Formats: sequence, structure tokens, C-alpha cells
Amino acid sequence: MSTVGGTGHFVAWEGGCVLIGRNVGVIPVHAHYAIQIAFGSERGVRFRTHEREAWTEYGGAIIPSRQPHTMDATAVRANAVLFVEPETREGRTITERYLQGGIAPLADEVLADVGPALFGAWEEQRSVRAIADAGQRVVRALTGGMAPSVVSDERIQRGIAYIKAHLDAPLTLDAVAAEACLSPSRFRHLFVEETGTALRPYILWRRFLRVWELVMAGESLSTAAHQAGFADAAHLTRTSRTMFGFPPSAIRIAGSLAAEPAAGERQPMSRGAQASGAPITTRR
Repeated sequence: MSTVGGTGHFVAWEGGCVLIGRNVGVIPVHAHYAIQIAFGSERGVRFRTHEREAWTEYGGAIIPSRQPHTMDATAVRANAVLFVEPETREGRTITERYLQGGIAPLADEVLADVGPALFGAWEEQRSVRAIADAGQRVVRALTGGMAPSVVSDERIQRGIAYIKAHLDAPLTLDAVAAEACLSPSRFRHLFVEETGTALRPYILWRRFLRVWELVMAGESLSTAAHQAGFADAAHLTRTSRTMFGFPPSAIRIAGSLAAEPAAGERQPMSRGAQASGAPITTRR
């Protein structure tokens, strides 16, 4: 198996994010909290749920939350991996519409419009705002404007908001439960019921996303790990291998992105609100 690596960018928005770039090597089996939407600049991305299973090729695929899988994007020029948090409105809708039986194919007619627009935003516009907007349009295309049959509990949403705001500090079950106005035992049970995962893995997921935001802003991995609340860089590496199948050092940031598209530059067609982003610079 080839060494895993790649170049690309990370862009986040409320409830989701995208890693977009070029991969080298097959990503080993891993599983993560978020729903994954993956596709290439052309057909050829492959998935399987364990290493003894035959590969299945997709134009695009949707992988359920916590579904073990391995990914091969070496046959495509570029690939996009979007993550949608399953407790969000969009995540619940996607789960209800597509994810009742493992990995689901992404319909060609859905991908035909939104896929090229995302790669165009990354390769041509090179801005946080354009990439985030194009990524969110992919998610909206999958939800089809539908709402989930069950909405997330407001108390869990308050706990999640507290976690996001305190990633640089120790986070305890007691503190998060208090923010949700629940006892620790009740919060623990309700959190698993609402999100499908325990509190600690969720906190690690949020810390990992924060690391990539900091790296995109120019911080070193060791500094980002500390600021995001990891014990050290080794802890970050272990978490990354479990959640993504490779260490964070395997991905190289491919230059800087502007906060906004250049003045007068044509933007992809948008049917929804544009996402805002902070200026991004990359240390060499």
C-alpha cells in the first residue's frame, strides 16, 4: 500500500466542513463522528468497509456517521470530502433520506451541478467564502429543502455550543451538563441518544476540527494541538489516525486562501446565503 499523503485546504462553516485537494495513497480503515460526502473531480473514488472487501467505485458516496471505511482517491485528479455533523438539521435529513443501509451512492444528477462548482471555487477563486458557499450548496442539494422528522434536543445544542466555545480549556461532563441544565447522568444518556456518540469522542472531534482551522491560519501542528486542547502532538496524531486513517502531518496545506473572491471575479451560482470566513494565511 502506498504512503498516505496529499495537498489541499480545510474550510469550515457552522455544522460542516470540507477537505479538498489531491491524495496520494489509500486511506486505511477508520471511522469518524460526522457524515461524510466524498467525490472526485471525475468518477473514480472507491470505498469499502473493511480491507477484505472488494472495492466499489463511485461518482460520489455518502458514508454514515461512525461507519468504518477505507477510501481510495488515487485515480482522480482531485477529491472533496465534506463532513456534516449528524445532530444538525442537515445531518438528520441526510441520514433519513439516504443512510439506512450503509454507504450510499451520490446520484450523478445531484453531483453534476454542485460538484464542478466546488472544484471550480477551490481551483479558480481560491477563497474561503467561495469554497464554503459551494460546499454548503452540495449539502443543500442532498437535503432537497426537506426538514428532518425529528429535531435535535435544544439542551444538547446548548451543551455543544458550550463545547465549541471552550475547546482550549478542560471540558468535563459536569460542566457541559450544567450548561444544559441536566444532571451529568441524564446529559450523558441524552447526548448519546441525540448524537449517536459519547461525549468524549465528540469533544475530540471538535478539537480536531479546531486544529485544522488553526493550521490553515498558519499555526504549526504542535501549537495548534495545544491551543485546541490536546495533551500534546502525539495525542493529536493518535486521534487523527483513529478518525481519519492518517496522521495530520500527511496533509500539506497547498498555499493560502483569500477570505473573499477577488473583486469582479465571477462566482458560482448560489441559491442560498453565502458563508463568511476569516482571512487565511499559510506559513512556509
